[in-house]
Amino acid sequence: MKEIRRIIQEYEQIDFSVEQAALASVVNVEESSYRRIGARMLVRSNGLWTGGISGGCLERDALQRSQMAIFKNEATRVLYDTMDDDENQIGVGLGCNGRIEVVFTPLDPADPNNEITQLKRIISADQPAIMLKIIDAADNAGLLGQHQLVENPENPAPFAGITAEELRPLITETLDKKKPRIFEFDQAGQKIKLLVEFIRPETRLIIVGDNYDVVAMLGIAQELGWETYLVGKAKKMSKAMFEIAKRVVDYDQADELPVHDYTAVMLMSHDYNKDKAMLPLFAAKHPTYMGMLGPKKRLLKMQDDLGMDLENMGILHAPTGLEIGAESPSEIALSIAAEIVAVFRDKPGGLLKYKEGTIHERD
Repeated sequence: MKEIRRIIQEYEQIDFSVEQAALASVVNVEESSYRRIGARMLVRSNGLWTGGISGGCLERDALQRSQMAIFKNEATRVLYDTMDDDENQIGVGLGCNGRIEVVFTPLDPADPNNEITQLKRIISADQPAIMLKIIDAADNAGLLGQHQLVENPENPAPFAGITAEELRPLITETLDKKKPRIFEFDQAGQKIKLLVEFIRPETRLIIVGDNYDVVAMLGIAQELGWETYLVGKAKKMSKAMFEIAKRVVDYDQADELPVHDYTAVMLMSHDYNKDKAMLPLFAAKHPTYMGMLGPKKRLLKMQDDLGMDLENMGILHAPTGLEIGAESPSEIALSIAAEIVAVFRDKPGGLLKYKEGTIHERD
């Protein structure tokens, strides 16, 4: 979501009376790729771009392709194949070793439903969003790049000749798997490919604490583009805490903070009684992740005092963070943030060198 926000901000700076723009979107990936489906790159006609579709090996060619899409006012699809030993193929020798399909779509600022405008509608959403996009239509170039934000997953509007009845199970499957899905249709002899893109909402982090180490946790959350809330005593907090957090509340206002399926709560007050009061309060809100600083014996004491089975509470991670030998506040914040990402992606958080198969499962 952070990249989408940056793209929207850049788009809003464009003077379309003298410039034009296009959006490059990764719509399919096979084997290895630095970026996944949904990666985007906004390209201005003056050569500036924001975002990215790879680790740097494809961006220069993508710039030229985007400018060509602007010039022709027509969406195009390009397959970057870095699997073969073709010295003329872009990306070969740069470690990609995969196939990446990218759709380049010119942006019409007069169109109230252009893709950037639709993305604006979801940047503050609490729930995942679904974007439909035609990513291949060999016999009808006019269909390529057509897109639609799904307003009502249970009753989607027809799209590109695909009925609501056909779309509904595809959207449901995508939401259940929490991953983008690609489906093929044969309409009157014309083959088209539909991308049903799953877009996660912005991660929300609620930090309970007002000591100096909170700054490190806020800092890494800001770098990741997370929406942060802070619970603590205002008089103990630094200016930096107020500048980063979206909202700061006292302990007696903690219950006012919103929690959804993409919320993580960190108890790091370094005060046993405060954490003991906050833990059941936030546990009742059912965040996906809740972490608490301190050793295991602290957890066991709190478990006895509260009369709650904290050891088997699936959402609670205490001690919190991945075991990386973290010592400083910044390293501890890194460890915690990594564990939060792992939990939200349903990953074990181990060393990739020991992972069998590909790094990413096929989208």
